[in-house]
Amino acid sequence: MKADEFSPEAPGRLVQTTRGQVAFVPKELPPGFTWLPQTVRLLAEAERALGRLAGLGLSQSSGFQPNVFLRPFARREAVLSSRIEGTTAGLSDLLRFEDAPESVERTVPDVREVANYVEALDFGRQAIEHRSLTVSLIKELHQNLMRGVRGGEALPGAFRREQVFIGSSHRIEEARYVPPPPTEVDRLMSGLENYLSRRSEFPLLVRMAMVHYHFEAIHPFRDGNGRVGRLLMTLMLLSDDLLPAPLLYLSPFFERNRAEYYTLLLEVSTKGAWHSWVEFVLRAVIEEAADAIARIGRLLQLRAEYHEIIQRTRVQAASIKLIDALFADPLVTARRAALALGLTVAATQAQIDRLVAAGILREITGGKRNRVYMADGIMRLLEDEKP
Repeated sequence: MKADEFSPEAPGRLVQTTRGQVAFVPKELPPGFTWLPQTVRLLAEAERALGRLAGLGLSQSSGFQPNVFLRPFARREAVLSSRIEGTTAGLSDLLRFEDAPESVERTVPDVREVANYVEALDFGRQAIEHRSLTVSLIKELHQNLMRGVRGGEALPGAFRREQVFIGSSHRIEEARYVPPPPTEVDRLMSGLENYLSRRSEFPLLVRMAMVHYHFEAIHPFRDGNGRVGRLLMTLMLLSDDLLPAPLLYLSPFFERNRAEYYTLLLEVSTKGAWHSWVEFVLRAVIEEAADAIARIGRLLQLRAEYHEIIQRTRVQAASIKLIDALFADPLVTARRAALALGLTVAATQAQIDRLVAAGILREITGGKRNRVYMADGIMRLLEDEKP
């Protein structure tokens, strides 16, 4: 990173690191921001899209129950947010890990990182119901995220104590971006907490974009900054009650447009290019709100199809209940399903066999004991890039 890469419009200052390189220290929020017609149009469209998703979450007329979809949507977010950082574990790996962590982790080492993201999101969602977004909560999110994974030795839940840099090289001289020295982190994060706690002239979606940039520019942790920063966006939506449940996640858009995501974040620092970055986030809200609505619609349609299939046989209430449970957990074992259904393992296995015969479930282990079943149709809808 070189000083001449930064224009006079850069929202911060350059300082020297202990190794004589330059690092960027961002100014506190909010920035100077002049509204452009294009930004205003995108904001209005994004707010309408978010309103439609919120309305679906509040409506029971379609049979939609938000709680049923919380975990599968959270898992999808965990997979894609982690993939931006280089993990390879997929949704099926995550589901199998939840059932048999040690055996799956032997073949998919980074699956625990994805599982930790789900736990960090669950923790944050519950915490935000009675706590504000503070430095303390951000540290707890990081602690949940980094427990027992690569980088887990890098002070989980504590700010970094060393200079870090971002780039494909191991040399700071060739870094793409050098965040503030560690001596600046506490002050900058306190400033971010103050900004989060006070009223702002900016609409929430614009504040969310600004906060995400600012957090990534500070880069307060040694590892896990991108994932924590994306978690913050979801928690900001929930803390301002714009969504009744965490159904909107932006990581799928960021993962599809990864190069642009990183470039625009950097160009805020180097050029003060706030409008391009804010408009990118607003496009993400528009696309992912529409995606969530379409994906929920397809899942509801599939559930109705499954109900119709099973009702052609001598249907039992337990079969319907098991089908509905699959939309929250598309991977199932007889033992786990028995707990959910309140039946014996033998009686539950009979219900599973009924769904296998109907083509709704498929046994994926090939063994005679400890068999695991997958609902392939549900998995395809969750894994497809577009529903």
